[in-house]
Amino acid sequence: MANENQSLLTACVSQTQPLASLVEYAGDSIVSKRIIDKGVGTVTLFAFDAGQRLSTHQAPYDALVEVVEGSAAITIAEKKLNVEAGQIVIMPANVPHSVTAENRFKMLLTMIRE
Repeated sequence: MANENQSLLTACVSQTQPLASLVEYAGDSIVSKRIIDKGVGTVTLFAFDAGQRLSTHQAPYDALVEVVEGSAAITIAEKKLNVEAGQIVIMPANVPHSVTAENRFKMLLTMIRE
């Protein structure tokens, strides 16, 4: 996985790449590829197959979600949001949230540590 993520990073340095094509869907799975992994934060691209979800949890820092393809059901503090391709939402630090793929979708998750 580390070599694959390093290759992905190398493919993106100083050149453009179509974001959605950098991760592929897999049946009954969530696929993730870390684009940047630094002490100050991470940028990870996800592909969710329909029916997959990240159960309710919370993180000690804010997380920015950008839906790249499709749409996602994101629940933050028990408020359900439908986030579509091209839209972003911030999941605040220490607030319970979950992500559900009612249909296949891809998202970019950026987490900045304090």
